[in-house]
Amino acid sequence: MQDNNLLNVSEDTSLGNVQIAPEVIEVIAGIAANEVKGVAQMRGNFASNVTERFGKKNHGKGIKVELTDNGIKIDTYSVLEYGVSIPTVAQQIQDNIRQTLKNMTALEIEEVNVHIVAVQMDAKEDEVGTSEA
Repeated sequence: MQDNNLLNVSEDTSLGNVQIAPEVIEVIAGIAANEVKGVAQMRGNFASNVTERFGKKNHGKGIKVELTDNGIKIDTYSVLEYGVSIPTVAQQIQDNIRQTLKNMTALEIEEVNVHIVAVQMDAKEDEVGTSEA
């Protein structure tokens, strides 16, 4: 792993350096986003979906972390449940990711961009609706 892909977080180097890989930030942000009520799932790519079919949970799915000169930019790609307030859930995703990363890593986040890529309809409601008609 190259050093330029790691984020230095220690100011006092008398005992050594502390570095965090961007993948760790992805996992923390992914778990924080999934904790928000109204998030059905995170949208991943083909490789992450195949990995999950083999039984390995990908907690960083749907999260993109970019390390810039100004700070850390995070993009989330979420699928929300039908009927929730999109602006409210998006704000909660941003707040939860920012607070969780601050608590766990003491890092300040420059941006948390929330991309809503789909709305998931609840299968149980569809079954109830069709049986009543």
